[in-house]
Order: sequence, then structure tokens, then C-alpha cells
Amino acid sequence: MKKIVALILSVLLVLSVSMLFVSAEEAKDSVDVHVTIIDEKSEFAVAYKTVTVTDIDKDGAFTVNDTLYAAHEQFYQGGAKAGYATEQTQWGLSLKKLWGVANGGSYGYLVNNAFAWSMTDPVKADDYVVAFIYTDTKNFSDVYTYFEPQYIEEESTSIGVELTMMKTGFDAEGKPYTEPVSGAEITVDGSPFKVVTNAEGKAAFYYGYGDPNGYERLISAEVKDMRIVPPICILKSIGKGRATPDEAATEPVQDETTVDNAIEETEAATTPATEAATKDSATKDSSATSSSATPKTGDSTHLYLWLMITLLSLFGAVGTVVIYKKRYEK
Repeated sequence: MKKIVALILSVLLVLSVSMLFVSAEEAKDSVDVHVTIIDEKSEFAVAYKTVTVTDIDKDGAFTVNDTLYAAHEQFYQGGAKAGYATEQTQWGLSLKKLWGVANGGSYGYLVNNAFAWSMTDPVKADDYVVAFIYTDTKNFSDVYTYFEPQYIEEESTSIGVELTMMKTGFDAEGKPYTEPVSGAEITVDGSPFKVVTNAEGKAAFYYGYGDPNGYERLISAEVKDMRIVPPICILKSIGKGRATPDEAATEPVQDETTVDNAIEETEAATTPATEAATKDSATKDSSATSSSATPKTGDSTHLYLWLMITLLSLFGAVGTVVIYKKRYEK
């Protein structure tokens, strides 16, 4: 009987060790986060780029600070040492320098298009982090705006685009709010595109560059009489489709008074795969971060391997107990 108990304890030990290996596999040394940084001229210094984030401050979490540090290491000339700095203040860890600009703390940073509480706010894989430098360092009147979605990828060279432009901030009572932006003029790679958002903040158009090798365009917007942090949507054709003569010209299809007809035409013209890619490209949490086309992290291969090893160990131990019991009875 004692030997049977010993065997059972051995099985439990094997299971415990296996679970430790599984936990080790699940623990990640890094995560991929999408990052945008807007400089003191309201220009995109980093435009929706994927950054590999590690726990640089060894606090046991991936944070906004880790993300912005990694972005400067990857994209700023001279790295984070030259362009990025933080300091401890009465409000906790605070930004001291962003993209080489030290302006006394006039910065904004958000996670999934919601203002973060602190630089130590956590981030996870496929989150979206944006940081900007206020152009108005006295009244802080810069209004943060964003698109839904923020990333669209298609095989076709002619892409039906439907965007919603939103703005977010704090009201007089300090409560956060989000509302659509009307009258914003869409731009493509910095040039006006003759498309304006309607009362619901929507704009719809076709973009057909006509290049079968693919292309990538940065869509943003401008608003008259409003100081905005510009929104961003990356439009990417991966070049597997071929442009027809009708697709060769890039023309907006928006009516001057409404985008409803353009939206219907866009939906009718897109294939099921196009619709799926566009829906998946809506960002997570605040509906503004990632798409099906963006990189995904995590590999479950080792997890399944250790589960199989655990099951085989369990079956082997049970078999041993059964054989031993039969011999013992004889």
C-alpha cells in the first residue's frame, strides 16, 4: 500500500512540474504594441508602428513608460538616451522629454485612445499607445482626435474606405468625453483629398492608386478653427490585386452634403474578404487599435506539448499502479 501511495505522490509531483513549465511558457519576455508619436509641430514622428516592448524598468509589468522607451530606442536617432526621459514627481513617474523636446511636462499620452492615468499604466499585446507634444503649452487647447479604424489592409489596389473621426478630452467637470468630429477635411500623405466628415464624423471614399505592387498611405485630417492632435489611419495595399482602368485614378466619391451613398457604394463594392479585413482592422478596447492585418503575439505550441507530456505521464503512472496491484493480488 505504501508503494501505491508513493506512486500517486510521484504522479502529483510530475503534474506540478509540468504546470510550472506551462506557466513559464505563458510568461512573455516581450509584447508587440502599436505606437504613434506626434512631435511639437503636430507631425507624425512615429506613425502607427509596431514596437517590441520589454520590461525595461523591471517592475514586473509592461507599461506606457516601457513602450515609449522602446519606441525611442527603435526610431529616434541616438535612441532613448538622446530623445526620451522621465522623472519622479509628486504625481508619480512623469515625462520629462519626448522625441527630444523638454518643455516642462506639456505632453499627452493615451492607451487605446483613452488618456492614461500615469506612465505606469499597463499595456498588453496589440494595444495602441500614442504620445504627443502640446503645441499650446499655456492653455493646453490641443484636442486629441482619432479615426476608427486606424489600420486597413487589402489585397486590392482599389480600396473602399469608411472612417469615423472622433475627439476625446475632459469637460468642465473633469469627466472624460468622446464625440464625433464634423467638417474635418481628409488628407492623404499630407495633401487634401476633397472629402469632409459629416455630422456623425463619417467619411467614405475609394482610394485606387493603381499600383499592382502595392502601396501604403497615411490618412489624416485637418479641422478649421480647431487645434487638433491629428488622427491617423494607415491604408495599405499588399499588391496582390490588379488595378482595372477604372481603378487607376484616385478620386473621392463623397457627396458634398452626405456620405451615406458613398458608404453604401463602398459596402456593395467590397468583397466578403474586404469587409472582414476592414471590420477586423477596427482597434480593440476603444475600437481604435488593431486589425486582423497587424502582427499577433503568442505561441501555444509549447503549451500543447507540455499538456501532452503531462497526460502521458499520468497514463504511465496509472498503468504502473494497475500492474503493481494485479501482481500484488496474485
